[in-house]
Amino acid sequence: MEIVRQQDRGVPFYACPDPAWAGAAHGFSTRLGGVSPAPMDSLNLGASRGDAPANLRENFSRFCAAVGADPNALVKNQQVHSDIIRPVTRADVMASPETPGTVEADGLITDQPGVCLTIFSGDCIPVLLYDPVRRCIAAAHAGWRGTAAGIAARAAEAMVRDYGCRADNILAAIGPGIGPCCFETHGDVPDGLRAGLGGDAEAFIRPLDRPGKFSVDLKGANARWLERAGLLRPHIAICPACTACNLDEFWSHRVQGNARGSMAAMIQLV
Repeated sequence: MEIVRQQDRGVPFYACPDPAWAGAAHGFSTRLGGVSPAPMDSLNLGASRGDAPANLRENFSRFCAAVGADPNALVKNQQVHSDIIRPVTRADVMASPETPGTVEADGLITDQPGVCLTIFSGDCIPVLLYDPVRRCIAAAHAGWRGTAAGIAARAAEAMVRDYGCRADNILAAIGPGIGPCCFETHGDVPDGLRAGLGGDAEAFIRPLDRPGKFSVDLKGANARWLERAGLLRPHIAICPACTACNLDEFWSHRVQGNARGSMAAMIQLV
């Protein structure tokens, strides 16, 4: 499987076009196709960036229309850089799309149609999960701490444990995020990955010429976590796009700091 750039109604996004994903409307946004002014231009989906509510409503309307989701069915997380997965239902759907997220967790999970799981990123790795057999979905925000703690695996495990999914049926889409080309770190990030993944972490850590500096592949590490949770490697799609390399298409917290908008990843059972 692969994740490819698509466009609908003038809004570009990334998604997995494989027919196996047909039962789940999903997509990863870019910064393009919206109405927000600089420095949030133009498809800002982050309610905490200082954007006007009317802009957020229009941006969500455009993005949801492009990916086939319902802007009136959003459940948003409030990120805490953890491995916490929260089950949500229609009772958690937000009153309006411009409202900030209230579910304190970095992962959301549901088996109810009419619930659009929505998470945010600006370099961190967004991961969407879908079991087309059991009809269950999850979304996880994997910063380096969440990656080290295995949040993607925790989401898959919750689908199996709490919703009756089989790991070998679960599909995964790992979206745009900072790549090893740009994610230069101190030793705390490699140490965190080693604490979680053990020897498996070494494949995703590359020492750089400067002492104490490393390049880390967070997308690859999340894929490895998912394999350890029982997902089949052919069922894991990884988007190659690096948010820090492509500022014309994405925002990057590492490069731009807080003077930016936020991308979103969303998934909803059709």
